Amino acid sequence: MSQTVPPILDRAFGHPSGRLGRIGGALMARGNAATERHIVDVAALTATDIVLVLGPGPGVGLRAAAKRARHTTGVDPSEDMLRACVDRCHDLVHAGKVGVRNGSAEATGANDDAFDVVLSVNNIQLWDDLTAGLAEVHRVLRPGGRFVLSSHDKWLPVPRQALVTEVGAAGLTDVQSWTWQPPGRLATLAFQLRAAKPA
Repeated sequence: MSQTVPPILDRAFGHPSGRLGRIGGALMARGNAATERHIVDVAALTATDIVLVLGPGPGVGLRAAAKRARHTTGVDPSEDMLRACVDRCHDLVHAGKVGVRNGSAEATGANDDAFDVVLSVNNIQLWDDLTAGLAEVHRVLRPGGRFVLSSHDKWLPVPRQALVTEVGAAGLTDVQSWTWQPPGRLATLAFQLRAAKPA
């Protein structure tokens, strides 16, 4: 299921670059921070987990995950955001706990069964192809691995139940979903989801 993202949103948030990308990155770092940390809590990361963060943007969630996990990889289509991740996580990069690479939800460049956990915060609406992205999540998760997602409820690429159905169709099971209100006067309601790859 392919998706079309308006060009201005893509330049600011999907593939951030240049001045508009820097503005988008700053907005993401500030506006997504509470949700990024909340999703790391929901994922219940442990010191043995190998984690993939899809679309880490400026790296707030990447850093939060890396502080708990054994190793965390961020995959983003924007070179500007990958540089921002390295800047934000420089100590963890040097310690060998964080890596970044160019890629997308549909093409992470990772091996099969490479990760214990895949995280996605406020970017599923920017994926080029929802079905392909969820198939990739299934492919890169180890058996028993878990997928945790949060998205602005009003910007979901499909209705809530349709997204739950898509996740199940990708081969993930034990799908649970709920809404969560991030703190802050301007924060919008989040739709969140947790699922697992069968062991």
